[in-house]
Amino acid sequence: MILNDKKAVIFDLDGTLVDSMWMWKSIDIEFLGRYGYECPDDLQKVIEGMSFSETAAYFKERFRLPLSLEEIKAIWRDMSIDKYRHQVPLKKGAGEFLEFIRSQGWRCGIATSNGRDMVEAVLESLDIRRYFQTVTTACEVKAGKPEPDIYLKVAEELGAAPRQCLVFEDVPAGILAGKRAGMTVCAIEDPFSAPMREEKRKLADYYINDYFELLNGTV
Repeated sequence: MILNDKKAVIFDLDGTLVDSMWMWKSIDIEFLGRYGYECPDDLQKVIEGMSFSETAAYFKERFRLPLSLEEIKAIWRDMSIDKYRHQVPLKKGAGEFLEFIRSQGWRCGIATSNGRDMVEAVLESLDIRRYFQTVTTACEVKAGKPEPDIYLKVAEELGAAPRQCLVFEDVPAGILAGKRAGMTVCAIEDPFSAPMREEKRKLADYYINDYFELLNGTV
């Protein structure tokens, strides 16, 4: 099993642990529409891996928004929290896999590019906060994904060396961040990143369609 010789498991959040990437595209379309813009085709790829604050800065500059960074983030926060609380489910098999990790005594953390308020909202709504010893956002480190900063910070907080960590990610920037941190990375299938599937397979050490594959010992 890919968890052999590992001490800690680290998850990205959106598209990896929870099925939420559809939500962010919907929010981008609605938000930009308020200011007379259509959502560009390249937007999701460009902002992939950016922290919440980095993404706000990018939107402000690219679309010349008449808002401060804090105002942009507050609008996104309000738009997303309701969806997180009522419309975002766990990925297939994720709940069972989290319970398995806890039963084995492995330490567990989250490394997300999202804002903390939204992370706490989804952890609370899905009742999974108890599984994680640490939750870190990219706004708390020097650089977002694909730089390794966030994964190195989470590993330190979990008391694990990078080689002892298994990372789960859904997009290339996140996979690169985990690999650059010296960790084993398992990519997970997600409809949002389907066009990047081959790139994900090449970058990651493993690839799964859902967490039941791990529980069934097929990976």
